Amino acid sequence: MKAIIPVAGIGSRLKPHTTTQPKSLIPVAGKPILGHIMDTLIEAGITEFVFIIGHLGDKIEQFLADHYGAYSSTFVIQTLGKGTGHAIWLARNEVQDDEPVLIVLGDTIFETDLKSVLAQSVSSLGVKKVEDPRKFGVAELNEDGSIRRLVEKPSIPKSNLALVGLYFIRETAMLKECLEYNITHDIRTQNEFHLTDALQCMLEKGVALRTFAVENWFDCGKKEIILQTNRNLLRRQEHPVVPEAILKNNIIIPPVFISASARIENSIIGPDVSIGEYADISRSVVKNSIIGQNAQIQTAILENSLIGSDASLTGAVQSMNIGDGAEMNLGG
Repeated sequence: MKAIIPVAGIGSRLKPHTTTQPKSLIPVAGKPILGHIMDTLIEAGITEFVFIIGHLGDKIEQFLADHYGAYSSTFVIQTLGKGTGHAIWLARNEVQDDEPVLIVLGDTIFETDLKSVLAQSVSSLGVKKVEDPRKFGVAELNEDGSIRRLVEKPSIPKSNLALVGLYFIRETAMLKECLEYNITHDIRTQNEFHLTDALQCMLEKGVALRTFAVENWFDCGKKEIILQTNRNLLRRQEHPVVPEAILKNNIIIPPVFISASARIENSIIGPDVSIGEYADISRSVVKNSIIGQNAQIQTAILENSLIGSDASLTGAVQSMNIGDGAEMNLGG
């Protein structure tokens, strides 16, 4: 079985970070978002992957070559952001008509019993109850639990079951047919070709679709959600011992992830902090934040902050959102 993972989005809500790196490579709890996804799929037994890449796709290819080179990866290019349906349609030739496929959106970290899902004899979609379904694709159910209707971002939702970006499809040929029909006939929602609309087409053609519950779901599309995801994952994970050199002259308040190559002096770190490789932090207080690799932080007070790779920050502040390579001196 193959997994299709669209990672071509430009991540406009996460600028300036996505100006220089894909959204799926933003680090959370010690590894990029895409790394969390890959580890989950590999653990479930999937070893073949199709990636739809676009913006800064070469960085995604390099990351996968460096960390997941033992697995089969195919890359399809999406040059225009026309929606998830269009992205999956571009990858149609990479999956056989009689081959089940798992589709996972590349900015979604999830926790569920994926092995059980893949063992099912029926196509099923991951769902979770949300407070405001208008932001998502929504599943309306029949009394027997099967899906009656799927609607993308409904203005008046009739269900609070949001599609979480995790789709197990057995009727691959029918999915291709519905995607082809929608694109050929220019059937869009909010000016995009949505996967939700193709799945609704499958329902109308008589394909049975069911749902499965996703226990924890993190749609990493905004800074606040990324920091929340970092916090939640840190509190679930078993953490490595902080190097003795970092414990000297610093106060470390768990949970934290600190790369063994990071350099920290005279600082208070934590709780809920992830620090990347070769980051350099001195005379600072950092809590509930993500510090990218090679970032330099001096004499700063940071909380609820997302600091990109190779960024440089000097001066006392409270909450920052600094992209890769940025340099700021707020010392006055």
